[in-house]
Amino acid sequence: MKSTINFSYLIFLSVVAALGGFLFGYDTAVISGTIAQVTQLFQLDALQQGWYVGCALVGSIVGVLFAGILSDKLGRKLTMVISAVLFSTSALGCALSADFAQLVVYRIIGGVGIGVVSIVSPLYISELAVAQYRGRLVSLYQLAVTVGFLGAYLVNYQLLAWAESGTQLSVDWLNKIFITEVWRGMLGMETLPAILFFIIIFFIPESPRWLIVRGKELKAVNILEKIYNSITEAKSQLNETKSVLTSETKSEWSLLMKPGIFKAVIIGVCIAILGQFMGVNAVLYYGPSIFENAGLSGGDSLFYQVLVGLVNTSAGTFFLFALMCVPYMLIVWKLVPETTGKSLEEIERYWTRSE
Repeated sequence: MKSTINFSYLIFLSVVAALGGFLFGYDTAVISGTIAQVTQLFQLDALQQGWYVGCALVGSIVGVLFAGILSDKLGRKLTMVISAVLFSTSALGCALSADFAQLVVYRIIGGVGIGVVSIVSPLYISELAVAQYRGRLVSLYQLAVTVGFLGAYLVNYQLLAWAESGTQLSVDWLNKIFITEVWRGMLGMETLPAILFFIIIFFIPESPRWLIVRGKELKAVNILEKIYNSITEAKSQLNETKSVLTSETKSEWSLLMKPGIFKAVIIGVCIAILGQFMGVNAVLYYGPSIFENAGLSGGDSLFYQVLVGLVNTSAGTFFLFALMCVPYMLIVWKLVPETTGKSLEEIERYWTRSE
């Protein structure tokens, strides 16, 4: 079967979906380069500054809560379109915001986009991917997130350097966005990849698994045939998926309470929570501020954020972060099964085998 897989098509679909991860990374990391400027412009106190940095997380919570419902009802593809619209709206709104309240509102909208895309993009990739290569293809999403981090840091550094070079633009509103209040340009530059994501989504098909759940088997088989280059394999995948699907086409919260599924959910939640205690967000959001407090200029701090590696700050804090990695590793080692080469249906059977 390996020789019949249409790898170029499969990689294209995965990269398109992974572009949502780039937007996730950019929207999350870009805030670090704007904190000092926004704080000075709007005369923020420590609490308001923290709210500015963290308000997108409120939107992320909302996005995550509704992402599953949206993707089940509207499909994975249309839900990604919605996330692209949210990112675009957020970027433009932040660049043009008239006051701090508007800025926060648009950051929250971007947070909703983060929450939605963090669910639907890897879900789309996992449902399309061939079992043997699912891990590698889904990892493209996480790679895109980290590239988004780097992209945000580079944009912040370059725009600040340009603004401090003495350049003046003839158009007043452009001069305001990219020169006098360059933080607007940093946040607004997300519009470009967001629009690209919006456009390119229309060149990919819907998830065949979602189509099967919705009873659109012919469309699903056509997509699977294009991936596997074999009508026989496409029908085999169709039958395997149908064998584990119930007759219902909507999600039920009660499914989460099934013994095997509930255990998987709890493990996943624990891993996610512990992942937030590893200290990456402290550097992600406040890296430039940490470097400035160490005596570097604003431009230098953004440059070193690009090259961030070892941060010379409180050893006790980072020791705590390292300590939190221990239960994380134990949970993955002892409780998470190996899924390499297994289809989604086989993974589901593993968690529900004791029922």
